[in-house]
Amino acid sequence: MEEGYVNCTRENDISTIEFYHPLSNSMPGTLLRQLTETLQKESESETKVIIIKSAGEKAFCAGANFGELMAVNNEEQGLEFFSGFAHVINAMRLNKKLIIARVQGKCVGGGVGIASAADYTIATNEASIKLSELALGIGPFVIGPSVVRKIGQGAYSELAIDASSWRSAQWAGEKGLFNEVYSTIEEVDKAVQRLAGTLSQYNPEAMTEMKKVFWEGTDNWEPVLKERAAISGRLVMSTYTRNAIQKFKKK
Repeated sequence: MEEGYVNCTRENDISTIEFYHPLSNSMPGTLLRQLTETLQKESESETKVIIIKSAGEKAFCAGANFGELMAVNNEEQGLEFFSGFAHVINAMRLNKKLIIARVQGKCVGGGVGIASAADYTIATNEASIKLSELALGIGPFVIGPSVVRKIGQGAYSELAIDASSWRSAQWAGEKGLFNEVYSTIEEVDKAVQRLAGTLSQYNPEAMTEMKKVFWEGTDNWEPVLKERAAISGRLVMSTYTRNAIQKFKKK
């Protein structure tokens, strides 16, 4: 439990993937690998729809794990770490199933990437978002294509440049990152289950073909995200980033 987990349950042709980490559901490499593998497995399963969620009632996902970021000592390690989120996004993009994200709280960095890579995202009013990477001396490179695809270059640039400010769930809804926003977690869960239950009655082949349409124009993402991961992996070793992360951890 202290190291976190990724669990998957199936019921009525619906797979629910839940991840957890005690540090605001941040994602170390082990959890990113487990999440990628679980998504790939469910893509090939008999399930008809996937729900992705995090545990608890607070942060949805705080993004990268700072402890692992500080442990990066060379560009190869940096590439490997940042490739973790790239693999998750590609596993969501290439998945044969429609993916619903249930977002109950704040999203930072990679958490915004996961929310944007879902095919349909339902969130609470507490689900404010922030791309804090530039303030840490790096940048939201890996998740950029996924976020741009959902909210456009202009809104992505706004998030990436104003890296210290939160944007509200309402802002995210207006921009298209969140498809539905509710006041309470209970309302979100009802909406998620309603949509998942409806989709589970649809023709799975039709949904797979629709997903291909939704993700048209992303065939180059695998090399692109790898290149972006290499940029982040190089920048994370800078003195600026080391000092910025240390300051952030002391807050």
